[in-house]
Amino acid sequence: MVAADVKVYTVNGAVAGSSSSIPDWLIRKRAAGKGKRVSREHVQGNIELIQGFEFPEASNKIKTTRDGHHAIATGTYKPQTKVWDLDELNLKFERHSDAENVDFIILSDDWTKIMHLQNDRTIELHTQGGFHYRTRIPRFGRSLAYHFPSCNALFSASGNEIYRLNLEQGRFLNPLVLQDDNILGVNCIDINPAHNLLAFGVDGNGSVQFWDPRSRSSVGVLRLPTSRLLRPTARTTFMPGVDDTDALSISVTALASRSDGLSYAVGTSTGHTLLYDIRSPKPFALKDQGYGLPIRNLSWIEGSRLAGDGMVLSADKKVVKIWDRDSPSSNFVSITPANDLNHIHHVPGSGLFLTANEGIQMATYYVPALGPAPRWASFLENVTEEMEDSTTRSAYEDFKFVERSELKTLGLDHLIGTPALKPYMHGYFLSLHLYDTARVIANPFAYAEHREKLVRERMEKMAETRIRAKKGGEGAGVKVNKALAERIEKGAEKERKREERKKKRGAKGDDEGMDVDADADEAEAEAMETQKPTLLNDPRFKDLFENPEFAVDENTREYALLHPSSSAQKQRGKTAVEEEEEASEKASSGGLTESEGEGSEKGSDSDDSSDAGELNKFDPRARPGQKNERAHQAYARTKQNNRRSNANVNFVPLVPHTETSTSARKMGDKTATFGQRRNAPARGPASHTTTAKGSKEGGFEMSWVPSSNKPREERGSGKDARKGVEVFGAGMERGDEDRTQALSESERKGRSQRRKGMRSGSKNVFRQLG
Repeated sequence: MVAADVKVYTVNGAVAGSSSSIPDWLIRKRAAGKGKRVSREHVQGNIELIQGFEFPEASNKIKTTRDGHHAIATGTYKPQTKVWDLDELNLKFERHSDAENVDFIILSDDWTKIMHLQNDRTIELHTQGGFHYRTRIPRFGRSLAYHFPSCNALFSASGNEIYRLNLEQGRFLNPLVLQDDNILGVNCIDINPAHNLLAFGVDGNGSVQFWDPRSRSSVGVLRLPTSRLLRPTARTTFMPGVDDTDALSISVTALASRSDGLSYAVGTSTGHTLLYDIRSPKPFALKDQGYGLPIRNLSWIEGSRLAGDGMVLSADKKVVKIWDRDSPSSNFVSITPANDLNHIHHVPGSGLFLTANEGIQMATYYVPALGPAPRWASFLENVTEEMEDSTTRSAYEDFKFVERSELKTLGLDHLIGTPALKPYMHGYFLSLHLYDTARVIANPFAYAEHREKLVRERMEKMAETRIRAKKGGEGAGVKVNKALAERIEKGAEKERKREERKKKRGAKGDDEGMDVDADADEAEAEAMETQKPTLLNDPRFKDLFENPEFAVDENTREYALLHPSSSAQKQRGKTAVEEEEEASEKASSGGLTESEGEGSEKGSDSDDSSDAGELNKFDPRARPGQKNERAHQAYARTKQNNRRSNANVNFVPLVPHTETSTSARKMGDKTATFGQRRNAPARGPASHTTTAKGSKEGGFEMSWVPSSNKPREERGSGKDARKGVEVFGAGMERGDEDRTQALSESERKGRSQRRKGMRSGSKNVFRQLG
């Protein structure tokens, strides 16, 4: 802020001159909710001279120690006292109390001895170790002072008594009683540093009483010019119930004495500051703050760089004004705090001001024209040039830039040429408050339209995050686990068809008169079906079909343990019977071409009963879903050994049993089947006895007893008996090497191709022999 070419730098808290009516706690909340960028912009260009220079809600009083190394402040809520180490520029410690602080004084040169006046009539003494002693006064206190030569602490309260507590003797002394009319209380106490004269600012009659501490008696009374300070009214007579009695009385709210021992500054409840010479009852200077608010603080600023001696600081809760005692009509500098001011303290011998206000952050201002920076903040003089651009308030901060066309829309074009519009480039600067008012008048539905726009944008944003299924069905937009989605859809489809069949069967027995109710029930049932939750439409399981992290890996061991059948099917592939079934289905559908049929015949190889047995004997210890190389090698070796052991076995060809083949086949042919031998005519003597008879029910019974006429040794000898050949079973022999070599590959290994001209036995169809 710049006033009269004097720069003011804000080195703590909100920038001076800000007229924002939004509480700082709300500004912090908004900045924290919008992210780091807004928070960075919120503090960009600002300097935080003292770290943690704040209170949770508000601060009451602030002072510095006489040695200049510490700052002490009181605040709320909860009531507490904080001490900052100015050499380290951070918080040293804090203490909490039971009641809120009204005023305090520092008894020692440092922070170790402090006396507090609380709002519950208690007096607390604090030492370096903490709370030391507590006592009480008869009335609620208003201010506090300490007379060092006599070790007496003075307490002003509501009433005409000044209570004295002697800290050397540790007891209360007789109070000082003020003799005057209409004394409601004593608001402030001042002790002149030159001659220790006591001054008491009286509440009610607008007077200042001076007492000599040596004689403990009044030495004079200073009457303020009430008629000059009160605001003039149209009526000269007082009307009870209409005029405010407080408005007709003046109270002294602040006192400050100069170090020369002669000058006094008196602040009133009407917002006026009067300068007196102790030798004259008339003020030689009068300053009006302009707000009509009680003066909170008064201070004499000595040894300034540009202004010289005799500068006076007067502050109410709205504005701080620094002015020369010889020209009170003009301000040397004016500071408007961002929050209501409670107390301001000038660091002696410098241009730094510490303030306590109603905000969370305690503000600190530096005015280089009034003095140098303190020793513990000497770097401020080097960074003032950098702070100038960021802390200087813009003259058009509370204005809105509008063009001429927008000005016509708002109906404010008639203000062109008046002080209400400030021309700038291709438009004008208009007061922000006036702009908001004109916009509401021009378009009363602006708020409703803005709200509707925000709602629409939010709904569109929410709609973008929804799951949109394609037109093909619920599972059409599935990204992962498509097999699971297909199974769910098939199950839902089967369930729906089952319900439809039940409805059709139930609808046949209904009467025609119940058609309307039936239609209503069907509509309700359809509505229930559409609302029936499934895994595909349940939002709780949407990640199962969208997030790749939830994809089911069918190659894992866990999946194989949970689904052993599908895992085994995937591992071993299709068997010969399954391939035959698949080929039969394709042949029955008529879509099998000749080339496809030949390919299917070549690809449907099976080892008949031998391969089936080998599959059942596959290593049971092998884990499903995993390949075991040792098991496969053992399986290959077992299969090879079985083929070697059965290499000398002669298989009887599967020749169809017909009459022509039976009559034409000879009995000596070892390749004849058992049925052919049974139907052949007997040759030679009977070697066995056969008995056959039929039953009444149509059954047939036959018994066959082999003959025992020939010895056992001769049964195997005959015309066809060969040496080293063993005959067993129905036409099977073992031991004839020549016979084995004569067999073809198909006769020796068995059938390796599908039977032609007949369907598979798995379809429960009788084979047609021919």
